[in-house]
Amino acid sequence: MQENNISAKNFEQCQKCSLCETVCPVMANNPKYAGPKRSGPDGERYRLKNGIFFEDSLKYCLNCKRCEVACPSGVRIADLIQQARIDYGRKAPKLRDMMLASTDQVGPLASAFAPVANFALGLSPVKGIMDFTIGVDKHRTLPKYSAETFVHWFRKNSEAAQKSYKKQISYFHGCYANYNYPQLGKDFVAVMNAFGIGVQLIEGERCCGVAKIANGMINAAVRDAIINIKAFQKSVREGRDIVSVSTTCTLTLLEEYPELLKVDNSEVKDHISLVEQFLYKGIVSGELKPVWKEGWKARAAYHCPCHQERLGWGIFTTELLRMIPGMDLHKLESNCCGIAGTYGFKKENFKVSQAIGKPLFDNIASLAPDFVACECETCKWQIEMNTGVPVKNPVSILAEALDLEKTASANR
Repeated sequence: MQENNISAKNFEQCQKCSLCETVCPVMANNPKYAGPKRSGPDGERYRLKNGIFFEDSLKYCLNCKRCEVACPSGVRIADLIQQARIDYGRKAPKLRDMMLASTDQVGPLASAFAPVANFALGLSPVKGIMDFTIGVDKHRTLPKYSAETFVHWFRKNSEAAQKSYKKQISYFHGCYANYNYPQLGKDFVAVMNAFGIGVQLIEGERCCGVAKIANGMINAAVRDAIINIKAFQKSVREGRDIVSVSTTCTLTLLEEYPELLKVDNSEVKDHISLVEQFLYKGIVSGELKPVWKEGWKARAAYHCPCHQERLGWGIFTTELLRMIPGMDLHKLESNCCGIAGTYGFKKENFKVSQAIGKPLFDNIASLAPDFVACECETCKWQIEMNTGVPVKNPVSILAEALDLEKTASANR
């Protein structure tokens, strides 16, 4: 097993150039964290000899993977750190961590009582109690829940109509679009249908598992990953590719399943894509024909999420958005927003999370765009909380900018 881990993570190729440390947002803002080189490849050499060399400070790693983007030797530094936490970490997840990570359990409950939950979670006394008792920082703006989930809306309003489309895809909607912001799922369906593509849901879809991995709930993450992969296999065997709207979900399905959870995704990996990549390739090939609204204009800033940079797919989003007449797009400097999923909700991480994101917030303020385009839902929460500038998923921007009726006619 150790030999397989060495080969997969490639840590023996580390040149000790320290480039990873120059881009690590945590190392620059938290003196308790030793940095990616020492926590990753350097530490692994000791951990392989004896697990006693595992350090609890590895929990400060964001898993943003900026170190892996910078590494000239292809060392999977962030995966080394996360694997060490899985293999050697002995502390059980806190109640707070389990609540933040268990979206398939918390989401339905919060949605069922959405008006009450949203009102309560916005109250300062309630936030103060959560800060004191379970360690969710009182300064964090908590995401709101929708009373109607996307899946419920889809089953009631759209599912039957999808069968009329000749081409079909399977939509991995993720927790955010389902429980927090169903409009994103509705926009996805509207855009896909306009291009003549029917949408099917993933049978028995579970959370991608990224929050469970980050919070030490590995057995639950493996269970959910196995369920998802079996559902993906069914979709692929029936001729449907899997398309997602979230970069972190997509990266988890593609890379974290085999690397960290040891769940084989080889049969389906080449059939999983992010919606921007999917649409860009279809439009460039001439298979998909967009018709844009006359007079639509916007001045937008694009924030490329860290996991999007790791996938190398940000170019698909920027090129797709630049196809829109009237789009004045400005690409923001490469910076981490600091929230990293559940990381920035935790009291012990909040100040560091804010410090990490400040260069990005300042960059957005200097541009003063109409909105920020971004594929990551937690980046959206962090940016909107700290800048007041609305953040839109690119697929929602397309739903606004496309003349959906004329696009549907052009793609019949």
